[in-house]
Amino acid sequence: MTNKVHNFAAGPGILPAEVLKQASEACINFDNLNLSLLEISHRSKNFEAVMDESRALVKELLGVGDGWQVLFLGGGASMQFAMVPMNLLRTDGTAAYVSTGVWANKAIKEAKMIGNTKVIATSEDKNYAYLPKGYEIPTDVDYLHVTSNNTIFGTQMKSFPKTSVPLVCDMSSDIFSKPVDGNQFSLIYAGAQKNMGPAGSTMVAMREDALGKTGRKILSMLDYQVHIKGGSMYNTPPVFPIYVCLLTLRWLKQNGGLQWIEKVNNEKAAMMYGEIDRNSLFAGTVIAKADRSNMNACFVMTKPELEPEFDKMWKEANISGIRGHRDVGGYRASMYNALPLSSVQALVEVMQAFEKKFA
Repeated sequence: MTNKVHNFAAGPGILPAEVLKQASEACINFDNLNLSLLEISHRSKNFEAVMDESRALVKELLGVGDGWQVLFLGGGASMQFAMVPMNLLRTDGTAAYVSTGVWANKAIKEAKMIGNTKVIATSEDKNYAYLPKGYEIPTDVDYLHVTSNNTIFGTQMKSFPKTSVPLVCDMSSDIFSKPVDGNQFSLIYAGAQKNMGPAGSTMVAMREDALGKTGRKILSMLDYQVHIKGGSMYNTPPVFPIYVCLLTLRWLKQNGGLQWIEKVNNEKAAMMYGEIDRNSLFAGTVIAKADRSNMNACFVMTKPELEPEFDKMWKEANISGIRGHRDVGGYRASMYNALPLSSVQALVEVMQAFEKKFA
């Protein structure tokens, strides 16, 4: 199977061609059952095996072991904006957040409705075009929440704060794009629809000893401990998205794991940003190059009046999904794990041809 277009969509994002093929076959006949994956019981041994392997692969890739639990839930990362404080923020405690963009701010909004929450650093003053650094982390908070990659503004944390307080991270848009020491966190969550699978499932990995300390009663569907006890099957899980996550995690491991994909992603990012910096008709929007996201390269035109001409050229080149988020405009090339280097090359060639024609 080949991709019909060069897919730079910000999410749901591109998936490996072999994963799409395997997933489509499972929709007809899963595990030689002569039943579709879409119609088998989530309580069957066949799907329980899918869930078990998916959780095991997540733990393996994060490098975490005993004492950690992995859940696959519905509701998207947006549900986790509420579930995290419900399960980790004590009724008489405080949570600390770093504000680095739209999704971080949505998490902050939900946390404030649940308990005492304070923003200890923000890059709002420059429209989130950089990542805050050198901020002081209180030692008496229940946890510190950060967002590793910001799809709308194109920034990415290349390292994480060193802190004695529990660290929580929303890794929705760069999960498994590079090696990460999972043990430096207390909880990691990620919507699947960027690097891990289709929309519809969210992965949550957590230290089990971080739970049960809030002093509040939690609705069953929002309680991590309930979902852990139920093996991610307290209610019917999103069966198909979880299976596609498993296929994608297998693909990642079989090709060389996180070290392999980091090298691939670095090469794609270097090519993309190299052209943005070289080309007289384009400019990156992130202030510090060290803060640039390998997943979402955001850029604008130095001559905005030429945007219609550029749009025409990249569409003719079978390129899709590079318009920037509606809140910021410009352009955004999302380069998730499954995007091949050849697609980046195709976009770069269009940018070069555009400069020759209009500069």
